[in-house]
Amino acid sequence: MKLILIHGAPATGKLTVARALAAHTGTPLVDNHAAIDIARMVFGFAAPGFWDLVHDLRVTTLRAAARANVPWLITTAAYSHPGDEALLRDYDRAIERPGGLIDPVFLHCAPETRMARVSSPERARRGKISTPDGLSKYLDQNNFAPIPRDNCLRLSTEQAEPEATAVTIARHFEMPVVAVKTGNDP
Repeated sequence: MKLILIHGAPATGKLTVARALAAHTGTPLVDNHAAIDIARMVFGFAAPGFWDLVHDLRVTTLRAAARANVPWLITTAAYSHPGDEALLRDYDRAIERPGGLIDPVFLHCAPETRMARVSSPERARRGKISTPDGLSKYLDQNNFAPIPRDNCLRLSTEQAEPEATAVTIARHFEMPVVAVKTGNDP
């Protein structure tokens, strides 16, 4: 299995680009917030046991996909270096036995752009950080950096549309592409 791991700071467009990539390639997308949503139902946000359950759900999902020979999978993460190195090792272990590989994609944009994007209604609806103050505090506590691997693709989302970024990712990692139907197709 090849895992496209789209990572970066909050409000860099990870999920938006991941959705565009999934649509462009027909690849399944595992939104990393799905695990957070489940853990929130069980524990309440950040209660004892919350992050352990989030971690376990994410790793179990990858392991199951690898065992089922899912050829490609997309997921997102707010990877903070070096604090999330253990998560990355667990992701590697979950997919490596069947010969899997992580293809990391680091998305970035200017701080002013992140601050402008963070207040989007969808972020608030999904329970994500949705205020400039909340984002500033979170950024101060974390080091959102590219995953330290030679195959890490680094892309700016400053000017590029999500669909164009998705096409760049698909081409770079030689992902299969879904045929796009036109109005003339049956």
